Amino acid sequence: MEGVEEMEVRPPSKHAEAEVSLMEAERPPKRRERQGKSPRRRRDVKRRPDDHEQLLRRRLPGQPEYSEPAASTVETGESSPKRWDRCRRGHFLHGPYPATHFGPKACILPNPTSVMHIQDPASQRLTWNKPPVNVLVIRKIRDESLLEPFKELCRFLIQEKQLVVYVEKKAVDDAALLKDEAFGSIRNQLCTFREGYDDISDCVDLIICLGGDGTLLYASSLFQASVPPVMAFHLGSLGFLTPFKFESYKTEVAKVFEGNAAITLRSRLKVKVVKGMSQRTGQCYGEENGVAPPSHRDAEAGKTSLQLQVLNEVVVDRGPSSYLSNVDLYLDGRLITSVQGDGVIVSTPTGSTAYAAAAGASMIHPNVPAIMVTPICPHSLSFRPIVVPAGVELMITLSPDARNTAWVSFDGRKRQEIQHGDSIKITTSCYPVPSICCHDLVYDWFESLAECLHWNVRKKQTRLTDVTDSSDTEN
Repeated sequence: MEGVEEMEVRPPSKHAEAEVSLMEAERPPKRRERQGKSPRRRRDVKRRPDDHEQLLRRRLPGQPEYSEPAASTVETGESSPKRWDRCRRGHFLHGPYPATHFGPKACILPNPTSVMHIQDPASQRLTWNKPPVNVLVIRKIRDESLLEPFKELCRFLIQEKQLVVYVEKKAVDDAALLKDEAFGSIRNQLCTFREGYDDISDCVDLIICLGGDGTLLYASSLFQASVPPVMAFHLGSLGFLTPFKFESYKTEVAKVFEGNAAITLRSRLKVKVVKGMSQRTGQCYGEENGVAPPSHRDAEAGKTSLQLQVLNEVVVDRGPSSYLSNVDLYLDGRLITSVQGDGVIVSTPTGSTAYAAAAGASMIHPNVPAIMVTPICPHSLSFRPIVVPAGVELMITLSPDARNTAWVSFDGRKRQEIQHGDSIKITTSCYPVPSICCHDLVYDWFESLAECLHWNVRKKQTRLTDVTDSSDTEN
């Protein structure tokens, strides 16, 4: 039978021959008859599943059970890879797994507390355990062109869908809305909240954004833990993160409520600013071969002044000072480099197309688990942007010899000064932003690159009118 590897045959030893003859004598007659058949025939019976089939049987959360093929199905060497490809697309791609072996003797150390799967992007689909009831509508403030879409959407969600709609108090208190008497009945049914005063994290099932990318960033900042699915309509300036068109909002919202929509899990950064630590640590970090100073490693000894979830980037810059910024960058407690320039950007893959792209970094798809470090105007010809694995802990502090302080901002907000002894600790958050896709997570991203950033847009090369070319002719 083709596609089946030949088994290695070794000459039996004397002890093995004695054991075989003893077993032959004790074996029933039918078993002895089967023993006489060819070994190739015996290998055709159902084999023990290999590691790949074992992996297929392990069901991921939210995915259907794996079913055995019918007994009458016969897999040949040609059809088996196709079947494996088909099953793999429905489960997950190759990735670190406790039972994965590399060569005859190497394997990944089993870790029952942490199993990482690299999920097939096509399998990231939204589903509802229960029908959504509470919807948060975020609109861009100080934009009168969004008043009519806002009123239409609220009227549709309340009157036609019978949903509870949450909005910001300042969005309802708009003077133009207060003058609209026809909208008065809808306005009285809206549930209002104030940022920083009211906690709505456990009340919202779905977020709908009307505006640009800044509106989605603001919606993310309202949820410092688990984030509901976000549906963003393009009614702003750039619209890189807002794939939906408002002209067909009824159809698109109905599709999302039915479930089974493609979704992009946009990772966020968990940022902690620690202040009140010892001033100027001197050159002690150099004495420990690049290890962070004790005062920096014991960051919990200071006072945590701020802890945030950031969707785009953390920017450390020189502020109003005319001197170069001079900050030290640590990775998992070890000094990696000192940044001398205008500053440094630590961004998510989602933020790689924002300030980081303007500073010369590569653009990373939001599904890639990574953290990007990009210098801003570094005073070095060899300082290139780098990508580090998601999950590592970055720490940024002022260098001991820095002439001035630094300033830090988080998605363009909450800007504050960083002095000697302060530290900024950054790692990947376990609370991503589930962004609903209009088509799918690959098509939407490349369409945004082409439409918003005009990626690789140029005049096409004209076709040659003459078949022959002077360079092709032989003398």
